[in-house]
Amino acid sequence: MPSNISVDIADGIADVRLDRPDKLNGLTMQMLTGLAGAAHRLRSDRSLRAVILSGTGDSFCAGLDFKAVSENPRQIPMGMIPRPTRGTNAFQEACWAWRRVPVPVIAAIHGHCYGGGVQIALGADLRVTAPDAKWSVLEGKWGLIPDMTGVRALAELVGIETAKRLTMTAEVISGEEAARLGLVGQVSERPYDDARALAETLTQRSPDALAAAKRLFDTTWNASPRHTFARERWEQIRLLRGANSKIARSAGLKREAPVFRQRSTR
Repeated sequence: MPSNISVDIADGIADVRLDRPDKLNGLTMQMLTGLAGAAHRLRSDRSLRAVILSGTGDSFCAGLDFKAVSENPRQIPMGMIPRPTRGTNAFQEACWAWRRVPVPVIAAIHGHCYGGGVQIALGADLRVTAPDAKWSVLEGKWGLIPDMTGVRALAELVGIETAKRLTMTAEVISGEEAARLGLVGQVSERPYDDARALAETLTQRSPDALAAAKRLFDTTWNASPRHTFARERWEQIRLLRGANSKIARSAGLKREAPVFRQRSTR
């Protein structure tokens, strides 16, 4: 079955697209599996510097395509079973796998960003949205809750009251409102172009430092200060001993553009 997920890599940047535009990139089980599989493959590419997640056509993602999924009713209960080694099921891994990719992942949002689409976007590290994009934690409309890691991601970004309101009401908000609430870091009339520009900026930074920063924030966000400080020290010592840190310092002193080696760690 086609996954309707395309992956193109150029200049160290992976362009990952949801590619089912005739259905507003509504999610099928094959797309969820394809998203997770793409993240797993990219995770081991040490030449990779950044990832952009986007959607073809008029929308980023209109959420789960219930009609398509219901054609094989066994897909949902089977997809709910978690992998013991990962702690996520097929629905969750499509979003959370991007947290495990050791490079910055940027979501470029336009058109509809509903339900599972919101949760995929929140699985990225950074988000750029069109001002008129339509965001909704739409599961509430169907008598459901966000169960693709969205509860954790919402809590990280907007606080518990706003997370509850968005989840309970399923209200549709604009990209501008999403940014005001903290779901998004940047509003742009050309979200993909600005996501690409941000990715290119990040390729000018040490890939080891970017990986360490992502790992540090993701593993200590809710940790105690003592644990966080210990992780800071451990990550910094590793960076100071690494070649890319030396390259960055040397280039900075010489006022030259650094030419980094491949990422040293996963």
